[in-house]
Amino acid sequence: MNANDVAAHWESNAETWTVYSRAGYDKYRDALNTPAFLDMLPAVANLAGLDLGCGEGVARLGARMTGLDIAPTFIRYARESEAEAPLGIDYVLGDGQSIDFPEASFDFVTAFMSMMDMADQREVLKGIHRVLKPGGFLQFSILHPCFVPPTRRNIRNEAGQPVAIEIADYFDERDGRIDRWIFSSIPEAERATLTPFAVPRFHRTLSTWVSMIVETGLTIEAFGEPMASVEVALAEPVVADTRIAPIFLHVRARKT
Repeated sequence: MNANDVAAHWESNAETWTVYSRAGYDKYRDALNTPAFLDMLPAVANLAGLDLGCGEGVARLGARMTGLDIAPTFIRYARESEAEAPLGIDYVLGDGQSIDFPEASFDFVTAFMSMMDMADQREVLKGIHRVLKPGGFLQFSILHPCFVPPTRRNIRNEAGQPVAIEIADYFDERDGRIDRWIFSSIPEAERATLTPFAVPRFHRTLSTWVSMIVETGLTIEAFGEPMASVEVALAEPVVADTRIAPIFLHVRARKT
């Protein structure tokens, strides 16, 4: 599977994804993952940033953002939002595997839940290193490679509460597996009328991720593994399984 295949899958997802995520059905993102990612982010006010995916949340922290995405529909929706409520974000249609900006263009790069869906992460990391200014940083989030490998299942008690997880195929790094799913918080009757997302996945072990980052010349300086608080888990039960084991991994690395 190449970047064109990835783009086609994400373009097929983009309309439904945007409508339902904006309607509040992406509970993991809204209740846990985005707040934790922004909490881990260093101060970015007045800095120039590149986001491989979106950029809206980071722009609200005062950064001057460029958003790069591979799906035209995502770009269209993002530009419409920018026109309605300007945050100063410049949205560009493009591929994270061939980042077409001049060398040392950005103070930082963010990639929120996008890099595990890119076919050649080594090339992505090389491109990120090239466009970062000296001392700049990359912060990205991915599905946790240790606890969300290609095969994962929640184990629940009689009350339906998560008590453990079952995982397998951690060392299976075959490219281009297609995961098919839809936001579980969408009402069941409505969910039955929707075409599931087709998400291309390029799983890497934790050691592979660390090796790729280090080989690029970036220095890892922080990890994050978001866990829902008791209060958040009660308010949004769908994220309660993150109290058993993390679903997301956040990484920050710097160009030294």
